[in-house]
Amino acid sequence: MPEPKAEDRVKIAEGFHEHAQFPNVIGALDGKHIRVKKPPHSGSRYFTYKQYFSLVLMAFADSTYKFIIVDIGAYGSTADARILSSSRMGERLRANQLALPEPRMLLGSARPPAPFVIVADEGFALTPHVMRPFPRRNLDDSRRMIKYRLS
Repeated sequence: MPEPKAEDRVKIAEGFHEHAQFPNVIGALDGKHIRVKKPPHSGSRYFTYKQYFSLVLMAFADSTYKFIIVDIGAYGSTADARILSSSRMGERLRANQLALPEPRMLLGSARPPAPFVIVADEGFALTPHVMRPFPRRNLDDSRRMIKYRLS
């Protein structure tokens, strides 16, 4: 798959703003377990907490659910955050090598420009470019709304 350029990521962010009213989002990230038969001599590496054998498809998707970047083949026993961290895309994200657009002002905001981010679920770590929901406990209405929109 061709890697998106900075201008492609801006178009993706415009799609998230239009479809989900979520500005500066350049992709949604998650892992999907793909069931497989137990590979020979693999021990428990492919055995997932869901009690079956699997490979993991880790993907960034745009606002129309199209894959932008994929990583395929991680062991089913590996957590999403670890898969991202050890993948090429995770390494490049940490090293600021993903051609992210420059931060920009949010409409109606007087605050400093906001960075472009990837949205993910609670299985991922919060980083400068990965936004995840608030923990489930003690949410006020505004945090509950943000959690709902991220989901």
